[in-house]
Amino acid sequence: MQHRDPKYSKILPPSGGYEKLVSYQVAKLLYLVTVRFVDRYIPRGSRTHDQMEQAARSGESNIGEGSKISATTKKLELNLTSVARASLDELRKDYEAFLEHRKLPLWEPMDPRRKELSNARCKDADEVALWIKALWEREKEARTAAPEGPRTARTPATVQGRAYAEISANVGQTLSKIAIHLLDKQVESQARAFEKDGGFSERLYKVRSELKAQKPKD
Repeated sequence: MQHRDPKYSKILPPSGGYEKLVSYQVAKLLYLVTVRFVDRYIPRGSRTHDQMEQAARSGESNIGEGSKISATTKKLELNLTSVARASLDELRKDYEAFLEHRKLPLWEPMDPRRKELSNARCKDADEVALWIKALWEREKEARTAAPEGPRTARTPATVQGRAYAEISANVGQTLSKIAIHLLDKQVESQARAFEKDGGFSERLYKVRSELKAQKPKD
C-alpha cells in the first residue's frame, strides 16, 4: 500500500467517508422516513409534499457533499453543513405544523418515547415502521378514542389512523431534532478547525514556506 507524503497530507487532509458520520446516517434515515410519510399523509403534488421531501433530501446530500470537498475548501464544507442544518430545521417545522393542523399532540421534549426511539438505533425505514407498530400495540389498551373531525381524503378517519399519524409525525420531528443537534456539534467542530488550520490556500502557503525555509542558502 502506497503511503502519502506527509507534506501532502498537510495540504490535502483526508476527506469523504461521510457514510460513517452519525449525522449523515440519521439524515439518510430521516429522508427515507419522510418519503414514506408524505406519500401516506400529504397530497401528492402539493407544495408541502414537495417541500418536505426536498428538505429531507437537502439535509442528506449537503452533509455528504460537504464531507467530500472538505480537503480543498473547509469554508464550503462549513457552508454546506450549515445548509443541511437549515433544511432539516425547516423539515422539523413541517412535521410540527402537520401535528398542529390536525390537532394531534407534539411529544414533550422529555417524553420517554423520544429517548426510546433514539435508543432503538433503527437502520432503515422498515425498522422505524416496526417500531411505530410496536408502540401502537403497546399503547393500544391505554389509548382513548379521540373525537373525529370532518373526513377528507387525507385525514385519518379512525382512532388507529390518528394514532399512527401522531406517532409517525412525532418520529419525523424527533429524528429531525436529533440530526439538527448532531449538525450543531459538527458545525462547531468545523468552525474550530477552519479557525485553527485555515483553508486550502493557507495550508499550501504554510507548506511552501516550510519547504523554502529548509532549502540550504547559497
